[in-house]
Amino acid sequence: QVQLVESGGDLVQPGGSLRLSCAASGFTFSNYAMSWYRQAPGKERELVADISSAGIFTNYKDSVKGRFIIFRDNRKNTVYLQMNSLKPEDTAVYYCSTQASFWGQGTQVTVSS
Repeated sequence: QVQLVESGGDLVQPGGSLRLSCAASGFTFSNYAMSWYRQAPGKERELVADISSAGIFTNYKDSVKGRFIIFRDNRKNTVYLQMNSLKPEDTAVYYCSTQASFWGQGTQVTVSS
C-alpha cells in the first residue's frame, strides 16, 4: 500500500532553515507528481509546492516563492522541501501527498523566537 512518511520538522527561530523529507513506498514513485501541503491551527490545509514526476516542473504558493525549494530524488523515492528564511507564519503541520489521494502523517514546523 502507499506509504508517505514525513520527517524533519522542528522548532526554529525566524530567519532559520529546515529541510523536510518525505519517504515514499508502495507505488512507482518516479511516475507521479508529489506535493507538499501545510495546515496551521484553525486554518484549512493549503498547497505549498508541487513537483512533476521527473522533477522538471515545480509550482509554489506565492508566499513561499524565493524561500522554499521542492526537489526530489527518484533513486531514493524521496521528496524534499528546503525551507529558508522561515517566518512565524510558516508555522504549521506539513504533509506530503501524491495522486490527490494519499497523505503522510505530517511533521510539525514551528517558527518562533
